[in-house]
Amino acid sequence: MKAIYGDNIKLGILGGGQLGRMLIQEAASLDVKIHVLDPAADAPCAELANSFTQGDFRDYDTVMAFGADKDVITIEIEDVSVQALKDLQKIGVKVCPDPRALEIIKDKGIQKQFYADNGILSSNFSLLENGKDCPIEALPTVLKLRTGGYDGKGVMILRTAEDLENAFEGPCLIEDLVPIEKELSVIIARNADGQSETFPVVELVFDPRANLVDFLFAPAEIEDDLAEKAKELATKVADALKFEGILAVELFLTKEGEILVNEAAPRTHNSGHHTIEANYTSQFGQHLRSILNLPLGSTETLRMGAMVNIVGEEGHTGPVKYEGLNALLATDGVYPHFYGKTTTKPFRKMGHVTILADDKAALEAKVLFVKQTLKAISE
Repeated sequence: MKAIYGDNIKLGILGGGQLGRMLIQEAASLDVKIHVLDPAADAPCAELANSFTQGDFRDYDTVMAFGADKDVITIEIEDVSVQALKDLQKIGVKVCPDPRALEIIKDKGIQKQFYADNGILSSNFSLLENGKDCPIEALPTVLKLRTGGYDGKGVMILRTAEDLENAFEGPCLIEDLVPIEKELSVIIARNADGQSETFPVVELVFDPRANLVDFLFAPAEIEDDLAEKAKELATKVADALKFEGILAVELFLTKEGEILVNEAAPRTHNSGHHTIEANYTSQFGQHLRSILNLPLGSTETLRMGAMVNIVGEEGHTGPVKYEGLNALLATDGVYPHFYGKTTTKPFRKMGHVTILADDKAALEAKVLFVKQTLKAISE
């Protein structure tokens, strides 16, 4: 299939957050023109996009009007009008990911059933009309909203009958509380010609206060055979979805040494930010290559890497100020990336820091230094 590339190519993004912002930064190197739709006038993409449209990406008519003159439409958030994307396809707009895959992934209940139907290893689950209907005999369990959850929201662990009082209302699923040794992620890219590339497996460490990724190490400190199994499982998910673009597959390594799919994200992902400096090709460059059907780049690691999420400090809400930046910039192998958000609040993602080192001990020391030094506070 022919590549979609040329002087007048118009690429539209539904969503104007930090993922879109970093995609724009990569697209500028290839002279690809980016057009963004987002409800917020001050979205991180607004000042960088070739054109910015303020509007609701969940509204059918808005998405149709935005996408009708684009050559390619992609997303940086799942909560968009899938029907509009299907109808844009019918009039000849290329949509990546395919709306069928997006429809499967954006509903966690449908996503889990898809894994079961395709023989993809994942934890046992049940669907609930309402989270408060969770049976006591199922405890302890993980409760997830089927739609709308992001950045740690929409997931809770229910351990006791008292926890049920605060359970989510609305359609949910419950799944086994898996005994986890490590949480892993594999990012895979596929283009229309069927070429695929996986990035090395990464190891995620979560902040239990907000259920957000606190930091990650790349590559993951696991045995080679387990890394290969993780990549094979991610590839199986992408192949089953007939996916085009970047797909992030989050995985559990259990105490018994089994690897299970947790869930997938049909877009660039927090677990791939380190690739901007740590790999020959970043996840954002790879996403552009895959959706434009260009040759995929090498995913080989240049140096051992880590990524630390910079989130708003507790007790701080208001215009953001970054404390400790001078010390960071004076340190070799430390690269801050801020997202253009002018207002901070507790646990809001404000940026990330990529870290490079030659060994795990040096990497861990730099991670600790970054976490202790750089703070997103209010003025």
